[in-house]
Amino acid sequence: MKRIILVGKPNSGKSLLFNQLTGLRQKVANFPGVTVELKSGRFDQYQLVDFPGAYSMSTLTRDEDIAVEKINQALLDQDTSLIICNLDATRLQSSLMFGMQMQALAHQYGKALVFALNMIDEVTRFGHQIDVAGLSRDLGAPVFALSAKTLDGIAEFKTAVIQLAAEADSSNLNTVALPPLDYSVQVKQSRLLATQYGMPSSVVLKKQNAIDAFMLNNVSGGIAFLLVMFLLFQSIFTFATPLMDAVENAIGVSASFITDLTGPGMLADFLNDALFGGLGSFLVFVPQIMVLTLIIGVLEDSGYLARAALICHRPLSYFGLSGRSFIPYLSAHACAIPAILAARTIESPRKRLITMLTVPLMSCSARLPVYALLVAVLIPDTRYLGGIVNLQGVAFFGLYLFGIVTALLVSLLLSRSAVTDNEKSDMPFILELPSYRFPHWKPLIHRVLSSAKQFIYRAGPVIFAVSLGIWLLGYFPTSAGGLEDSYLGVIGQWIEPIFEPLGLDWRYGVAILMSFLAREVFVGALGTLFGIDGADENIAGLAANIQADGLTFGAGMGILLFYVVALQCVATVATLKAETGSARLVGALVLGYGMLAYLLAMFCAQFL
Repeated sequence: MKRIILVGKPNSGKSLLFNQLTGLRQKVANFPGVTVELKSGRFDQYQLVDFPGAYSMSTLTRDEDIAVEKINQALLDQDTSLIICNLDATRLQSSLMFGMQMQALAHQYGKALVFALNMIDEVTRFGHQIDVAGLSRDLGAPVFALSAKTLDGIAEFKTAVIQLAAEADSSNLNTVALPPLDYSVQVKQSRLLATQYGMPSSVVLKKQNAIDAFMLNNVSGGIAFLLVMFLLFQSIFTFATPLMDAVENAIGVSASFITDLTGPGMLADFLNDALFGGLGSFLVFVPQIMVLTLIIGVLEDSGYLARAALICHRPLSYFGLSGRSFIPYLSAHACAIPAILAARTIESPRKRLITMLTVPLMSCSARLPVYALLVAVLIPDTRYLGGIVNLQGVAFFGLYLFGIVTALLVSLLLSRSAVTDNEKSDMPFILELPSYRFPHWKPLIHRVLSSAKQFIYRAGPVIFAVSLGIWLLGYFPTSAGGLEDSYLGVIGQWIEPIFEPLGLDWRYGVAILMSFLAREVFVGALGTLFGIDGADENIAGLAANIQADGLTFGAGMGILLFYVVALQCVATVATLKAETGSARLVGALVLGYGMLAYLLAMFCAQFL
């Protein structure tokens, strides 16, 4: 299939344009370096490929290295018909600097190129007009003004791109690469064109600077940042509670209805214990994943995350990190894998490595079900300030904060170790502050729903398989009610000495060991075990069953801290191996975090 490639600088509306052209829902965010992998989709009869953003063909960061490498490969490919270079109409100079370099490279390889002058709605809002015909004439290439957000000019652009790609396919263009270009000429020309056609920078920055005077102030900006982070984690409990209650009630009603139809017997026990007790206990916590994704998405799309990275740069520097480390750290609270990939935006190899090695200490969404279950068991549902502040939410914030503090301490240790002594001089901290914008709600809502769907699809089959295996081992040979004499009970007695110092019996040991497949399995496995052990209990009310079982506060806190620190995700380990290229380093990381997690859990059980 013939290919059209989409390139441009970060934070220029490129990914949103890709979505509009293909109908896909790639993640869109208002922060440089969000797209660090190639995305592709069908556009008419062509394959449209979205390349990582880059500020220049002269690279500085790892993601720019990837972008330039992949672009050069695509230009050598005869299946590449057309290049779409996305320009930010509000910041024409920085966009044209890369755009004209790209144009020179396209001419060198004999490829057709068209410019998409994106965010034209923002230019109109500021009362400015861009002479598109004049810019196209001076560039010597077609330029189309459009807005991927409001869809202005999108229909005309689609028609023109298809026509230009077809014309390029029918022509005999030179595809032999020439010697490397000197991009300094394009840099000078981009400045001249931006001065002639672009908005004055004072127009764009006037409103932005007024807000930044507060948001980036040493005092007010720091307070605002702490409030935003506190509200982020507080909302996970407060906003998601009604949805969680609804899901729990729905599971309970469904379980009662279906088991009443089947009557007593093995099938009813399986549905109660494995399906509703295991998988159902896990589904209760999906709304929290959605709330977390929504709030992080709003922060990304609004442009606040870049400010947060700037605020955090100085304190993070003390721990051997960069302000850019903040973005991988925050996105790791959704999933560690894209966060590790996002670390490619960090210029310094040393800081990039430290960030990747400490990202797993951030509490990802897979830990949410474990936290929510045990916090509900250990912490009373006490509310303050008219119900705005929830004590359970404060405990939630404390767990996330503990993970962050642990990551910073490990970073401090690594920054002073021989592991990262491969860099003689540090790279400068360079960050473009995007304009403040209202989130584009349609892709944001789709992202929230997609996060829930992906979470269920990724973890659901594993949890069901583990729940089924645990139920079979726990049900036979004694059938329901004889858990200690079952096959699972025998296995549990073998491993119980390992978990006795943690104040836990073998049931919790089985659940913890199973969760090394995926952390979410802990809730499903425990739900199945308690379901078998007490089939008459409330099926969806796992927290109530654990409270009745007498889990001590120290042992419960030990489990929580164990899950904060332990590296229990196979996919994360594989990603770290791919990014660092060292199996020994990653293996030592898994072992080190595991030992630290066990010692913390043992300390809590013995002294709390």
